[in-house]
Amino acid sequence: MNHPAVRDAALLLLRLALGIIFIAHGWQKVFIDGMNGTGGTIAQLEKLGVPQPGASAWLVSALEMLGGALLIIGLLTTAVATMLIIYMAAVVWFVHWGHGFFTADGGFELAMLTMVALFVIVVFGAGRASLDRALSRFS
Repeated sequence: MNHPAVRDAALLLLRLALGIIFIAHGWQKVFIDGMNGTGGTIAQLEKLGVPQPGASAWLVSALEMLGGALLIIGLLTTAVATMLIIYMAAVVWFVHWGHGFFTADGGFELAMLTMVALFVIVVFGAGRASLDRALSRFS
């Protein structure tokens, strides 16, 4: 099943799923958990030992929401996916590494899966159903 239309549909579905997941997590950090307070995102990052937790909280929230939106529309897709892979590697290091593999134990299982899915986008690009493709026709 090596048809370009199938590949492009799969890439679109992958971009949509990842985009929704990243937007939801960024939204949660800003609007549900909140940035400040004892249970806020800044306090959580500080507890995890993340450098500059205040700036990091805003940076990762913006990266998740903006990066997710760009994945959905397929704009700057490989660059965004690369940045999100680097971010997810930091998430594994600061949040999941000491908890083993399985998600039930706080492990890196889902973070690893997310990085692999992002890597697929880096390798194959956004596909034809993307702004990257539409804009490449004008260059």
